[in-house]
Amino acid sequence: MSLTAEEQAAREALRARQGAGARYDAASAPAGDLLLARRGAAYFARKLAELSDADLDAPSLREGVRRRALIAEVGYHARALAQQVGAVRAGDSVQPIAPEAHRAEIAQGATLPPRALRSLVHHAAIHLDVEWRDLTDEGWTLSAPLEGQAVTPLRQTPRLRARVVWQGALDLGNGGRLADVPADLRKNITFGQV
Repeated sequence: MSLTAEEQAAREALRARQGAGARYDAASAPAGDLLLARRGAAYFARKLAELSDADLDAPSLREGVRRRALIAEVGYHARALAQQVGAVRAGDSVQPIAPEAHRAEIAQGATLPPRALRSLVHHAAIHLDVEWRDLTDEGWTLSAPLEGQAVTPLRQTPRLRARVVWQGALDLGNGGRLADVPADLRKNITFGQV
């Protein structure tokens, strides 16, 4: 997905306001997919903020999954991607994320106090965004092993993240609408599905 003329103009205006000291995505970064992921993270954060602490204990729209586990999954997904991107960027050895360890992490995260669970999502999203911003043009050509997948080009991680956060926002079950999901992602998003 590429940026529309309006999005490109808004991007340039923001850069002009931020000045020379601000950090930006590399020129070859997948700008459209990053926008989908960032807008999705903001939408998820908004839907999460609409829930009271007591609401976190309710079921999500995913069969057999409580909201707490769904929220932890979205948070730990960002953390895992950030760690993988950061390791690849630093030239470190990168191991695939073991599915069993990821499931255990989500189960543990679902037991966090509400404030800590909300902070997990917020801080993990920021960390991932920083890792993406720190990728150079060459960095976007590198790959990492991701959970349940073969080696994945880093260029595809924003699209992966976009699907997770938009799907998660709908599955919270508190008013998210499929019509809110960008048309480019809608065919891959349904209620109650992973």
